[in-house]
Amino acid sequence: MKEKYQLDSIWLVSVLLALAGAVDSAYLAFLKFTGAVAACGDIGDCEAVNNSKYAEIGGIPLALLGLLGYLAILAFLFLETQFPGWREGLHLGVFALTLAGTIYSAYLTYIEIAVLQAICPYCVVSAVVMLLLFVISIVRLRKLGFVG
Repeated sequence: MKEKYQLDSIWLVSVLLALAGAVDSAYLAFLKFTGAVAACGDIGDCEAVNNSKYAEIGGIPLALLGLLGYLAILAFLFLETQFPGWREGLHLGVFALTLAGTIYSAYLTYIEIAVLQAICPYCVVSAVVMLLLFVISIVRLRKLGFVG
């Protein structure tokens, strides 16, 4: 019974992190679409990052793509509860999404530091959330016996 509880608590942490990432990305997307100024205070330079050429791909704001990624992770997590037979495939899907998100977040963090020389705290939050989701996805795969 204890193992099932741990899986449930890990699932809940994943959901809460994905929700936090979705809210963070939604805020950044809102800023991008409205041209509003981010509430960064003296912590970083959100405007330099969010208005750079690296903040879009083909005219689509990265924040919107991030929001869609977090929503996809949430959808996979909720589908697990409805379709237990799909659990392994859905776990692999969450792993794939978070792996891609973590790699791309690392690239964007490099761009912030090395190219733009400006840090957006909201982007950092998203990168940390995605990294945590990736680590949790590995833990969950290990519990299913996918990873040694």
